[in-house]
Amino acid sequence: MSNRMRIAFFGSSLVSAYWNGAATYYRGLLKALYDLGHRITFFEPDAYDRQKHRDIEDPHYAKSIVYEASEPGLKKALNMARGADVIVKASGVGYLDDVLEEAVLEYKANGSIVIFWDVDAPATLDRVKSNRNDPFASLIPEYDMILTYGGGEMVVNAYKSLGAKICIPVYNALDPFTHYPVEKNEKFECSLGFLGNRMPDREQRVSEFFFKPASLLPEYKFKIGGNGWDSKIPSLGNLECLGHVYTHEHNQFNCSSMAILNINRQSMASYGFSPPTRIFEAAGAGACIITDKWDGIEAFLQPHKECFVASNGENVAEILTTIDEDIAFEVGRSARKRILESHTYVHRAKDVQNAINEYVVRDKEVTN
Repeated sequence: MSNRMRIAFFGSSLVSAYWNGAATYYRGLLKALYDLGHRITFFEPDAYDRQKHRDIEDPHYAKSIVYEASEPGLKKALNMARGADVIVKASGVGYLDDVLEEAVLEYKANGSIVIFWDVDAPATLDRVKSNRNDPFASLIPEYDMILTYGGGEMVVNAYKSLGAKICIPVYNALDPFTHYPVEKNEKFECSLGFLGNRMPDREQRVSEFFFKPASLLPEYKFKIGGNGWDSKIPSLGNLECLGHVYTHEHNQFNCSSMAILNINRQSMASYGFSPPTRIFEAAGAGACIITDKWDGIEAFLQPHKECFVASNGENVAEILTTIDEDIAFEVGRSARKRILESHTYVHRAKDVQNAINEYVVRDKEVTN
């Protein structure tokens, strides 16, 4: 099966990163799977105005199907997915997720391998554990495999405790052909930049790790990009809200500030081993990364050499006052080297391919 799998993938969006933090994760992984010989059809609902904010044309590595966000539209998409070797239902598709999570399981009877791919495992697990009547809880043991955006052993053990047959983290990574060093853009130049949409379990941490150091260092310039912050940012003369930053601008954003701040959402930080897309994008661009503290950072970047780690806003301010452009350049260069060696989407795609092949072998042994 490894030579050429037909994969039907239901996700939030492949062609738009608007209110869709998983977009670059999908793009990197599916492009790498395509390069390994697999053929992908990506199904996404026309929801949340994402199609009005497309930032890429239909990609060469996947057939893009945008279906109407209605029950007939979903039914049509499911019929089109019939016959795929592998059917993936990602978390957070954005329209009738509960219906879709149950519907894709019907294709197991046709011989398809059906996978749930959780791009927000900590939030999913917290939701299910707080409500064991959650309809997804009873479906977890029915999936052939659970793949997750990250989370390490804590997420794996949590999913297995809920009956998952197999749970494998597939971490974010770098696509070196989309994220790389570029010239600075004056629009994004600052001492510290942060890029991320406003989310309920991120808001307090942004206040602590970004707004607080901005208030402590009035002589330093801070810029924040992402949706939803315009009504939230404090009134500081050294702080600028950029609004939505399109993916084609991400390299310029990451290369134009002395340092780039990574802030995990609270749920991701609590579980650990969940590096967000932004870390790999910034490292690929050679940016000097300051990240909030979370378990597992050492598996991806070495603190003090390939990134800086801060426990709170005061730490962020201290780091900014002890580095300069030369130090930031060396740290960013080291981070890019590490990520290219060990954490590209080619590495991740091979992990996915191997996991599916191993499942097929085990399934045949059990059947025989």
